[in-house]
Amino acid sequence: MNKLGKSLPPLASLLPFEAAARLLSFSRAAEELNLTQAAVSRQIRALEESLGIRLFQRRNRAVFLTDAGREFSLTLGNALREIGSTADRLRGVAGKNEVALLCQPCEAFHWLMPRLSNFHQQYPEIELKMVTWTQPLTDFQGYFDVAMQSSNRDHGLHPLLFTAADDVFPVCSPHYLQRHGSPTGLDDLARHTLLHHDALPVYQLEWDTWLATFGHELPRSARRLSFDTYALMLHAAVEGHGLVMGWRRTAQRMLDSGVLVAPFSQSVHLTEALSVYRRHGQARREEANLLVEWLRSELV
Repeated sequence: MNKLGKSLPPLASLLPFEAAARLLSFSRAAEELNLTQAAVSRQIRALEESLGIRLFQRRNRAVFLTDAGREFSLTLGNALREIGSTADRLRGVAGKNEVALLCQPCEAFHWLMPRLSNFHQQYPEIELKMVTWTQPLTDFQGYFDVAMQSSNRDHGLHPLLFTAADDVFPVCSPHYLQRHGSPTGLDDLARHTLLHHDALPVYQLEWDTWLATFGHELPRSARRLSFDTYALMLHAAVEGHGLVMGWRRTAQRMLDSGVLVAPFSQSVHLTEALSVYRRHGQARREEANLLVEWLRSELV
């Protein structure tokens, strides 16, 4: 015999009661739970009938907890918080003084890593957890507080906080130019090896779309090498395997060090290249707010 099942009140009534007890309002509880006020009243009435006691005093459109209501609210609140805490732990949710940032591997390695010491110096009490993901944000099933990804990728219900610009232009290693000679112009790409990023959804600018902005077509005779991740493709360029579409935020340090060079003067400026999101349905966490503001100061 399931004694627990017989002891428990209707489970569907617990969240409406918790919200109404916390807010002391059936209408505000209905708004919070995306229910009608009538539905909240119905669930609380069912809970009172199950327990055989009144949990609220109803006076002129106002509601007040009875002594029994306060006792049940305290017990239920503690139980729900414990359940939520355990569920968060199982999901890998960041705890107090922790914040989880989800981003694409290339941004993590080439843009974020060099700046981590700056974040830690500014917020030494916060532990930053980094999670990398190559697919659109909507496909990620784990936990994060804040996410960065290319702006043209699906983000679902996760609210957009801000966007950042970037510049896109071809880059390659100086060793590649020594072996194959510098291209004299965009028309000269036919004799070069072009590194392609084959992934869905495609980046905002690939070779064909980038060349189209300057009135050129992708040369069919150019040798092609394809990669399923941008980070791997960029590493292939460093190793001298060909020319690649470079994004300034990830390529700038390699340009500064001379590991990569930009053989063309042409560049395309994207005003909304990178987007930063907050996790949908998440309560505002101070650690996440501080991370967002730090990202904004570094990106915008």
